[in-house]
Amino acid sequence: MAQPRTSGSTQSEARIGAGTRIVGRVSGDGNLVVEGHVEGEISVRGDLTIDSGASVVSNVDAHAVVVAGSLEGDVNASGTVAVRAGARVRGDLRGTEVTLEEGAQFAGRLDCEFTLPAELEGTSARR
Repeated sequence: MAQPRTSGSTQSEARIGAGTRIVGRVSGDGNLVVEGHVEGEISVRGDLTIDSGASVVSNVDAHAVVVAGSLEGDVNASGTVAVRAGARVRGDLRGTEVTLEEGAQFAGRLDCEFTLPAELEGTSARR
C-alpha cells in the first residue's frame, strides 16, 4: 500500500475496499484509503491514498494526497501531492509540494509553490 505523508495527527482512517464500487459523494473528517473504485467527489479533511489497483474518477479535496492507482480528476490539497511510479493521473494537481515519481503517467497542470535555481531565474544569465 502507498503511504501518505501524514499531517501529524492521529485522525481516524476509513477504507473503501478492493471490489467495492461507490458512485456519489464521499466526505469525512479523517483519512481515507481507496482500494476499490470511486466515481463522484471526494472531500476529506485528512489524507487520501489511492492504492495501487484502485481507480477514482472524481475531483479530490484533501490535506495530503498519494496516488498509486488511477485518478481522473483535479486534486486540491492543502498539503502535499505524491504520484507514485506506476500511477496514472489525468487532471490538474494543486498542493504545497507535488512529487511525480519516475514511471508515473501524468496529463494535466501542476500548481504549487517553488523556487527556481538562480541559473534558471534569468537574472544571472543577463549579467
